[in-house]
Amino acid sequence: MTTATQRSAAPDASASRAARIALVGDRSPNVTAHTRIPLLLDSLTATDHLALDPYWIPTEDAEDPDAVRGFDAVWVLPGSPYRSEAGALTAIRTARESGIPFLGTCGGFQHTLLEYARNVCGLTGVAHAENDPDADDLLIAPLACSLVGHEGTVTIAPGSLAESVVGARTSIERYHCSYGPGAHLDTLREHGLRFTGEDEEGRPRIAELPGHPFFLITLFQPELGGDGSRPHPIVRALARAAVHHAGVAA
Repeated sequence: MTTATQRSAAPDASASRAARIALVGDRSPNVTAHTRIPLLLDSLTATDHLALDPYWIPTEDAEDPDAVRGFDAVWVLPGSPYRSEAGALTAIRTARESGIPFLGTCGGFQHTLLEYARNVCGLTGVAHAENDPDADDLLIAPLACSLVGHEGTVTIAPGSLAESVVGARTSIERYHCSYGPGAHLDTLREHGLRFTGEDEEGRPRIAELPGHPFFLITLFQPELGGDGSRPHPIVRALARAAVHHAGVAA
C-alpha cells in the first residue's frame, strides 16, 4: 500500500494486479480523515482479503485529466479548501465520464455537485462559497448551523445504491463541514443526479448517479465512523467496486 509518498501519475497497469485507488486531496496530518483512510484500507486488505493499492494525488496534480486514468477507483477526500479547485473537479469529471468507481465525502460531495452543475447542467457560473465567497450564484453555501463535530440520522431512499451499500434505511453519521448544497437542486435532479439520503430536516446528505458502475457522494464522513478500526459499509463498498473494476479491466 502506497502511503509514504504521493504519486501524481497513473501507475503502470502491468506492475500490479491490485485494485488501484486514487486518493485525491491535499494530504495533511491535521485532517483526521487523512490519517484514518489508509488504516481503513489496510484493514480491508487484512479482513476482507481485498488487494488494494492506494495512491495519494494532490489536487494540483489532479488538474491533468490523465492523473486518475488507469485507476480502479477515485475517492475525493475531505480537507477543503483544496489547493486546486480545478484539480478536484477534473478528477471528478474523469471518474464520472470514464465509469471509474467514485466516492466523494464532505468536500468531495460539495465539489461533485459543483462539477455536475457546471459540466452536465450547463450552470457554468455556479460557485462554492469557500472558494469564491463573493460569487453571485452559490451552489455550495455556508450552512446556517455548522456541522463540524455534528452527528445525526440520515434517512436513505429505498432501492438506492446507498441503501444497498449501507444495508439499512437509516444510519447515524458524523460530519465535519460548514458548507452544503443550496440552490439548483431541482436542476441537478432534472439532469439525472439522484439525491438518496437526507437529514432530519430533509436536507440532502447523499447523492448518486444511476447508470454509473459506482458513483456515491456523502456530505457526512463515513471514514469517521466508530473508532476507526472497522471500515464503514460505504468505504468497504468502494473497495469492492475497485476490486471488481480491476478484475474487469484485467
